[in-house]
Amino acid sequence: MITSKVFLTAEWRKLALAQYAVDREILLKYLPPNTELDEWQGKYYVSLVGFMFIDVKLRGLNIPFHTNFEEVNLRFYVRYKDGEEWKRGVVFIKEIVPLPAITFVANTIYKENYQTLPMNHVWIEQEHQLEVDYLWKSNKKWNKFSVTTSSKAQEILIGSEEEFITEHYWGYTKIGANRTSEYGVEHPRWEAYPIKDYSIDVDFGINYGREFAFLSNTKPNSVMLAEGSEIRVMKGKKF
Repeated sequence: MITSKVFLTAEWRKLALAQYAVDREILLKYLPPNTELDEWQGKYYVSLVGFMFIDVKLRGLNIPFHTNFEEVNLRFYVRYKDGEEWKRGVVFIKEIVPLPAITFVANTIYKENYQTLPMNHVWIEQEHQLEVDYLWKSNKKWNKFSVTTSSKAQEILIGSEEEFITEHYWGYTKIGANRTSEYGVEHPRWEAYPIKDYSIDVDFGINYGREFAFLSNTKPNSVMLAEGSEIRVMKGKKF
């Protein structure tokens, strides 16, 4: 159980996630000290993730014009042994949002790697299907991550790849050669929508660096759409 004070509350909704298996060597330079890579059946995943932040409150207070916005990120999976407990978490290679104030605070105070870009999203909810699109403009090109799913969400099965992807409750950031920042995220187990189709038109090299450029022409190992929920981000610590 996370016992730190609540730093931020919000809803994360309609999380589109595409998983790509990559060589572990690519990820090592981003690995925070004292953590290790977490693998799924021998594969080291990065996930392209698009979702909506809704009703954001910082220490219980809404910030004008900063309550609802898109985010797209590229992340990978790690674990950290805290005493006898293994904590499973994520590390963000980059997080893209449309609001410069969010980027400034995250980069300056929390040493994250945020970027501000024009963004948009489309949710089309029909009786028998759901379409979710996330779009962001970089280098004069609109990138798009789109999924089409059944309209009814289902429980995520215990022991499934979907559980591995969604059940990481810690965030880790490399803030120095020997320093790591840790924070916890609380949310209930999520449900996911069965995927019917997807489309990913993303310049990974422009958005995330040359070492990830090959992903632009790579088929993801898996794609999912999680409904999400209310979340609580807890005040972190450094070690």
